[in-house]
Amino acid sequence: MVKYILTKLAIMLITIFFVSIVVFIIIELPPGDFADNFAAEKASAGETLSQSDVENLKERYGLNQSVYERYFKWIWGIVSRGDFGTSFRYNRPVMMVIGERITFTTCLALLTILFTYLIAIPIGIYSAMRQYTLGDYAFTFVGYLGLSIPSFLLALLLLYFSTKYTNTSIGGLFSPEFQNAPWSLARFVDMLKHIWVAAVVLAVAGTAKIIRTLRATLLDEKSKLYVTAAKARGVSGKTLLLKYPVRVAMNPIASTLGWELSAVISGSPIVAVVLSIPDMGPLYLTSLLSQDMYLAGTLLSFMSLMTIIGTFLSDILLAIMDPRIRLGIKI
Repeated sequence: MVKYILTKLAIMLITIFFVSIVVFIIIELPPGDFADNFAAEKASAGETLSQSDVENLKERYGLNQSVYERYFKWIWGIVSRGDFGTSFRYNRPVMMVIGERITFTTCLALLTILFTYLIAIPIGIYSAMRQYTLGDYAFTFVGYLGLSIPSFLLALLLLYFSTKYTNTSIGGLFSPEFQNAPWSLARFVDMLKHIWVAAVVLAVAGTAKIIRTLRATLLDEKSKLYVTAAKARGVSGKTLLLKYPVRVAMNPIASTLGWELSAVISGSPIVAVVLSIPDMGPLYLTSLLSQDMYLAGTLLSFMSLMTIIGTFLSDILLAIMDPRIRLGIKI
């Protein structure tokens, strides 16, 4: 098991390195750079920058260097000093800019994943064990709705109904009195009162997908011969259900943990904009539009890192659940 974990950890580190290269290339793909975008913004506001001013900006931020020089400067700063560079737009270190937003994004992602699995797994088991009942049909219908409604549309609907019928807004992450207050237990509780809305919106599609997957897998497993043999040995009820078919049916759920985390991270920027949540989503969109290279690269790397970590955790969880994985037995 230790060898298996170390192997997966080494693969994860290599993947992170190559992801950083891809991220930097993606950020560099659009034509122009931050200086050109800054000059265009000034021109739209009626202020014209001279060519020498633009060149000075490029010299100041190192934009006149080659892509390779900028990448190695960025990656060396991260490895040697933990320095992710300076944001061009905010003229501050990247980690100071994203600061609290990383905490909000991480909390939102973890809360969404927790909500998804706590709701989806019991419902999936119930639907498989009560096939073709009224409850099964109801959960199936709700599942199809969850898969078909985009997250941002669901967020807009919740905003509309909460404003129209309850005269309250569910947008934002804090009440007005806690917006700029220092951290305290009261502020944390207030955040929990607001963040669950975004977690529910982001979890709906994943919950519906896991319900359908678990239901189909469990229906297939409970009709196999090893379940019949267990019944013949006198194993019955919840013991039979949880010890055999459910345990095997959980394999595809555990193996897709990284995908679910990726879906949450990739879907959160638009939902965050709609619900006015100050996480990394709106900041990420702004950094891309302004071509704030180091800020956008760090945010995109963090989102990729969350996916890689999720995949790593799903591999470890799958190895714990299925002895064939950690023993290297071909399935």
